[in-house]
Amino acid sequence: MLKQLGKKKHVNFVRLHINGLVQGVGFRPFIYRLAAKHKVSGWVKNTNNGVHIEVSGENKKMICFLSEIYQSAPPVADIHEIKIFEAFRKARTIITDFRIINSSDTIHTITEISPDLAVCDACLHDMENQGHRIHYPLINCTNCGPRFSIVKQLPYDRKNTTMECFQMCSLCAMEYNDIFDRRFHAQPVACNQCGPQYSLISDDGSSTKMNNIPAVAAKLIDEGSILALKGTGGFHLVCDAMNAGSITKLRTRKNRQGKPFAVMFASLENLRKYAIITNEELKHLNSWKRPVVLLRTKRSLPVEVNAGLSTIGAILPYMPFHHLLFRHLSAKAIVFTSGNMSDEPVVTDRLMASKSLGKVYDFLVDYNRDIHNRCDDSVMQIIDSNQQIIRRSRGFVPKPIRTSLEVDGVFATGGELKNCFCIGKDRMAIMSQHIGDLKNLETFSFYEETVDRFRNIFRFEPSLMATDMHPDYLTGEWSKQHGLKVEHVQHHHAHLASCIAEHRLDQNELVLGLCFDGTGYGTDGHLWGSEIMLCNLHQFERLSHFEYLPMPGADKAIEEPWRMALGTLYKVYGNNIPTAALQLFDSINKEQNDMVRTALEKNINISLTCGMGRLFDTVSSLLGVCSYANFEAEAPMKLEDIVSPHTRSFYETCLNQDNTILVAPIIEGVLKDLEKNKSRGLIAARFHNSIIEIAARVVSMFAEMYDLKRVVLSGGAFQNRYLLSGITKKLQTMNFEVFTNHHVPVNDGGIALGQLAVASARRKRSCV
Repeated sequence: MLKQLGKKKHVNFVRLHINGLVQGVGFRPFIYRLAAKHKVSGWVKNTNNGVHIEVSGENKKMICFLSEIYQSAPPVADIHEIKIFEAFRKARTIITDFRIINSSDTIHTITEISPDLAVCDACLHDMENQGHRIHYPLINCTNCGPRFSIVKQLPYDRKNTTMECFQMCSLCAMEYNDIFDRRFHAQPVACNQCGPQYSLISDDGSSTKMNNIPAVAAKLIDEGSILALKGTGGFHLVCDAMNAGSITKLRTRKNRQGKPFAVMFASLENLRKYAIITNEELKHLNSWKRPVVLLRTKRSLPVEVNAGLSTIGAILPYMPFHHLLFRHLSAKAIVFTSGNMSDEPVVTDRLMASKSLGKVYDFLVDYNRDIHNRCDDSVMQIIDSNQQIIRRSRGFVPKPIRTSLEVDGVFATGGELKNCFCIGKDRMAIMSQHIGDLKNLETFSFYEETVDRFRNIFRFEPSLMATDMHPDYLTGEWSKQHGLKVEHVQHHHAHLASCIAEHRLDQNELVLGLCFDGTGYGTDGHLWGSEIMLCNLHQFERLSHFEYLPMPGADKAIEEPWRMALGTLYKVYGNNIPTAALQLFDSINKEQNDMVRTALEKNINISLTCGMGRLFDTVSSLLGVCSYANFEAEAPMKLEDIVSPHTRSFYETCLNQDNTILVAPIIEGVLKDLEKNKSRGLIAARFHNSIIEIAARVVSMFAEMYDLKRVVLSGGAFQNRYLLSGITKKLQTMNFEVFTNHHVPVNDGGIALGQLAVASARRKRSCV
């Protein structure tokens, strides 16, 4: 763009179109100040497809102006593209000033909505030095503060947010209207005099407003209390992360046994005492998104925090209140978990908190600005220097995923678990925040509420529905109620399609895909989850998978991995299971053990699964790592956690005649190593390496058959760092180009993007 202008020495007029995240981030005042700096004239305005700028001036000054748009844009802005519509010497009279003008079509104006932003350093400085904002716990500016969580509709103006009821004082109004002020048109701008206020509610329900709530809250936490603390997108439950008694009390009250808690640390310096932090992890911990980042521990926290795992979900303070709280806390780390009961959505107001969490917390800290769009904390990890999002919510939503597809009007329902839905606008896929598991009325009501709000905010009307092909999913039944065509997408094809769409691969290009997860409904009516596929966005062919294993008690086997272990042994040995192997189940209730063996022999209530997660469950139980799971994927997580990382050996296995991967040689190898008293870490490593080795061999075989060099990896099992890293590196050494999800979850939280992509590609093909 600049080279183009540089060649045209006499150009003194340019018309630009900028698209990306350029609304609610101070972009127009930034352009105004840039124009003043470089002494160019013209105007800037929002339109329905981005920001338009008309600028005139001397050629060199305009080149400097344009180059700084890229170099100095607001920290949260994300410029996707700058297009020059006109660049020439203007014959008419040049405008002599620069203006921010209103859109000519504000009713239909829609640019990207900013996610919620962590408090910036400048506001933290103001909180100590600006008279009307001294210790104001909801301080914000153009570069930070709530965005998506308070937006009710577009355009993004104060009257269309939950700040509408707070009238600015004269000082805030002056800042709001001063183009050179950092708070120019910052819609949530407020101060101690005119803004929302915090209050503390005691266990008897009485509410007290006070200036020193952070100090009082800190004292309560240090004394062992559990607090419900209102955050940006919903309540959190917090307590002292070093107080085992408080954590146990929280687990009991919340009915959350075992699943690791996130921990908020007072500072990076404090966090470094407990965790190993790479440069890439540091970048995300300190970013304005402020996700929970999974880190390797180097100093143990109480086992009650993270179930004894060698990782910790760490987060740094992101609201002004958090910073104020830690100034008074003796504890420099607090448990920081979503304010909900297990399997329910996070609560967003005092009434909901009292009704749902009243028996969990001892005290509640609230503020009187409404949360319109609830948003959990996002969770991510870094694998081989690449980000992997585990839960995509606050800080990421509603930033769209840009695709090469025409997805307008497509609504993708997402999955039954870890649900996020997705809407299509032009070539943008807009994913919802994390909804959760659609198991109960409360979560499904949250789903429907969020669908309505997305339709309103983004002015979206669906013309095509896309959903999972599982016949019993609530989303499938719900998708039929709209009178539109419904495109059913196989679960694992959707996983792979999400990765294809994210990387903007050609929709017609055939790739090899590995989709490893816990479960998904297959075209043969069985439960899939170890798929090796030939696919593009239109279609797929299942080339290979690990052999089916019996799943005694169906879903009960997920909660009790010993059932999968016994079922797998029955598959391998029939009624001749070795005595030494049967002795591994001596700790299991004899009546239950006998019942499961009878069910296997008589094929009663037995499902068939080839899910990778269930194979991991099997080995985890055989090694005595986890036979009863307190939370989803506990057995695979704990198995990965004990891997001896420098082991390169593996259990040899192969394909049978129908290209199914045999499990028996792997299980036999595990049992032989157990008989030889090999360490659990060694066996766990050999098991992981076996999956990596056979997967790479099978990919290589089919790649040669179909002359392909691109491989796509997706599915929840690839949250396993050792597995994903191992398969990726193995395939890369074999000269394959490997793709996996980075911007949507590799787990079921990302399949809505895949459903959207498949439905869009099939729609296009049907119209040709």
